[in-house]
Amino acid sequence: MKNIAIFASGAGSNAQKIIEHFRYSKKARVTLIVCNKPGAAVLSIAAAEHIPVLLIEKEQFSNGNGYAGELQEKEIDLIVLAGFLWKIPAALIKAFPHRIINIHPALLPAYGGKGMYGLRVHQAVIDNKEKESGISIHYVDEVYDHGQVIFQAKCPLLQHETAESLAQRIHKLEHEHYPRIIERLIDGYGPF
Repeated sequence: MKNIAIFASGAGSNAQKIIEHFRYSKKARVTLIVCNKPGAAVLSIAAAEHIPVLLIEKEQFSNGNGYAGELQEKEIDLIVLAGFLWKIPAALIKAFPHRIINIHPALLPAYGGKGMYGLRVHQAVIDNKEKESGISIHYVDEVYDHGQVIFQAKCPLLQHETAESLAQRIHKLEHEHYPRIIERLIDGYGPF
């Protein structure tokens, strides 16, 4: 049984889908929610699902060991970023090589990097008159949205697309594919 830690900063809709996907799995389970915002809605999900929470602090995370020791003590096998906005420090990447993944709401390498998240990404895609967008699931390295892409799914942009309407369709892709790709990694389809 593999232990998954989900890092989230906000509402936690992807976290909820991942928790539900693995609820009765014999392969893996979500055993920890790591959050950097005391009032984040994902904490309510953790409470409702009876999943322990690790609230983290910026200085210790960024300039310390990235809480690697605490994660290792909890026997975490895979770290899944789901709307987590802080850059992952090198110490944590070194402690969990090829065991930290992220989902990005665009087709990397386009529209990635610092500050590119949420509606900002979708508005940039629309402003550049792209024909399609999508999601990218990738390994995390020391550079924002740079690690090796594991999986992408696409959707066309519609005629009167807004950042909000595109965000809704991208969320559907995330919810459909992220739990499934995590399971494939756990099954051995990748370096993990």
